[in-house]
Amino acid sequence: MAPVITPAVGDTSTGPEPVAIAREHVSVHQSALLSAARSPSLRLRRLAAHLRRARTGCGYTTSQVAAAMRWSVGKVSKMETTESKRIKPADLDGLMDLYGITDPVERETLQGLALDARERGWWARYKDVFGNEALPDFEAEACALRAFESQVVPGLLQTPAYAEAIFLGGMRPDPEAVRRRVEARMARRAILTRFDPVHLHAVVDEAVLHRGIGGPEVMAGQLRHLLHMAQTPNVDVQVLPYEVGAHAALTAPFMILEFPNPLDPTIVCVETLNDALYLELPCDVGTYVATFADIREVAYGTARSLDVIADALGAVKAAR
Repeated sequence: MAPVITPAVGDTSTGPEPVAIAREHVSVHQSALLSAARSPSLRLRRLAAHLRRARTGCGYTTSQVAAAMRWSVGKVSKMETTESKRIKPADLDGLMDLYGITDPVERETLQGLALDARERGWWARYKDVFGNEALPDFEAEACALRAFESQVVPGLLQTPAYAEAIFLGGMRPDPEAVRRRVEARMARRAILTRFDPVHLHAVVDEAVLHRGIGGPEVMAGQLRHLLHMAQTPNVDVQVLPYEVGAHAALTAPFMILEFPNPLDPTIVCVETLNDALYLELPCDVGTYVATFADIREVAYGTARSLDVIADALGAVKAAR
């Protein structure tokens, strides 16, 4: 019986990539996991939002719920802010009883969300790489990505050799750490080739095509791969030319992630040196959506961009 409380008021264009490490990075098991396209973080966020709506709909404060359930206020708050990564079935049943959620389908759905939220995605094996970063988690269930890069090829479109060269460019790189980071980055790419792949729309500054990361051989392989991927049905690449000059995205690289379920709001990931910042307030997301629209408008179209990438590849080949 539920407690009773009083409501409160108120490089593949010419075949497989030549780098042997590429074949090691995405195992069959990882690909299967990625094909499942399930994000524990999104499930937890959806559950937390539902619980918050149910509580406020009943007119209860977190203090009243805590008193009724004989929990701390912090426990209730953490359930509603996704700080609690695991919600016990019995605790969830108690909250649903308290909030008057009696529909069997709704109760089963919420328990299913709690169960899904406890799953560990493939990225859990790379905690040393990703730390608490949720990007691979969110990418797993995204249906569309919009990315802007001004310095390097977007991570989802990188080759192993190119990614390795980037990581080796850091301060005092540890070879094992670099290997793990490359492996993790290559595993992320599977969302582009799985069944029902994500759609990626990338805008890259023209400088990306001419920054000689890793040397001519590495750059040639990377540009071939970029050219190949830009011709696949689910990937659009636009080049932002030098001649544009100042533009709306003279800032840090960012990615806009959209999800198929309307209950999962669009979020923006802004990369930093040590971590990533995730924005989900409508005003913040709206700013980045408008910025992406602006740069997409002034960038070369997809067909012209293919020619520009091919020209850059030709220049690299001629310089070897």
